[in-house]
Amino acid sequence: MPFPADRATSLAIFCKVVDNYGDIGICWRLARQLQLEHGVRVTLWVDDLVSFKRICPEIDVELDAQKAAGVTVRHWRDQEGVFAASDVADIVIEFFACDIPPGYIAAMAQRQPQPAWLNLEGLTAEEWVEGCHKLTSPRHGMIKHFFFPGFTGKTGGLLREAGLEERRRQFQADPVAMQAFLAQFGVTAQEMAATKVSLFCYPHAPVAELLASWQGGGEPMLCLVPEGVAFDAVGSFIGADAVAGAVRTLDALTVRVLPFVPQDDYDRLLWACDFNFVRGEDSFVRAQWAGKPFIWHIYPQDENLHHVKLRAFLQRYALDADGVIDSLAGASEYWNGASAAGQGWLGLWPALRADMPRMTARAGAWQRQMLDNGDLAGNLLSFARLPR
Repeated sequence: MPFPADRATSLAIFCKVVDNYGDIGICWRLARQLQLEHGVRVTLWVDDLVSFKRICPEIDVELDAQKAAGVTVRHWRDQEGVFAASDVADIVIEFFACDIPPGYIAAMAQRQPQPAWLNLEGLTAEEWVEGCHKLTSPRHGMIKHFFFPGFTGKTGGLLREAGLEERRRQFQADPVAMQAFLAQFGVTAQEMAATKVSLFCYPHAPVAELLASWQGGGEPMLCLVPEGVAFDAVGSFIGADAVAGAVRTLDALTVRVLPFVPQDDYDRLLWACDFNFVRGEDSFVRAQWAGKPFIWHIYPQDENLHHVKLRAFLQRYALDADGVIDSLAGASEYWNGASAAGQGWLGLWPALRADMPRMTARAGAWQRQMLDNGDLAGNLLSFARLPR
């Protein structure tokens, strides 16, 4: 479609929150980047402002419309009203096949020229994605395109804002900045010398077993976990409710409960830790840009389809010039319930710890490989602006 030359491109993103923070996390990063780096006028429709506020504190959950970081945020309440063609953006993105309000779709069909309509799909390393990326689907007299993020040049790439890599390098090269950042959460100078791990996972992860392995392992460990994550297991370790600010040291392990932080601070948390446990899609991608070893807790699906996706990623990531990084592959499968392990975390963590230098080197090589694919926001915008 031709875009007007006399005004900025407009774009609407529709987001329904399924995974509490992953969906809105991705859409918010995308919206901010398109507005800040590309001058696009972005409207973000989101149905759950409470979850949104956890990662963007400036959001007012009582407002139907507001501005945040230059982005127009609309509370999506399954509006069934009538929309005018003038209400429709130049580019319309539905995230992960959410159903756009029928009235908006009707207005899209009446708009001239019709908008570029994209279904932004979930991230997977499976090979079939390359064949489905940019495929068309006729809908309501229009053509919708499927746009897949991914790990190769035949996909849309990963979300990555300009300057991210330089900010990471500067932060990780400055021990004083890292200590000052963690100090705001109560981390002491003595705790800075421990192996620092961030923990973000779904409730069914074997967290109690992991904490027990660290507690009795002999090596000083500091586990930093956001409030509400693994609430029962963390509370059991601490001996009280796992609220922000709670902390306890038992033997070799200190667990600190952190408040939920804005996205930029979560990046710094990943950068400051030696190892990261992440979940879903948004923190999974940010862990890759952090350049540190990590384990991914994938969103569970029926019939264990998520195990297929996990293994597809591990086949790409847990592999270097010397072959498969067995400790990473084994621990990742065990963490996700995809395989058994004789000693559980008592055996898995020491193996991971021994392979930390190898995994760190692999993380750096993977980053360089992903950089070659461009960034998702830029790739998506370039495709949407192509003449139809």
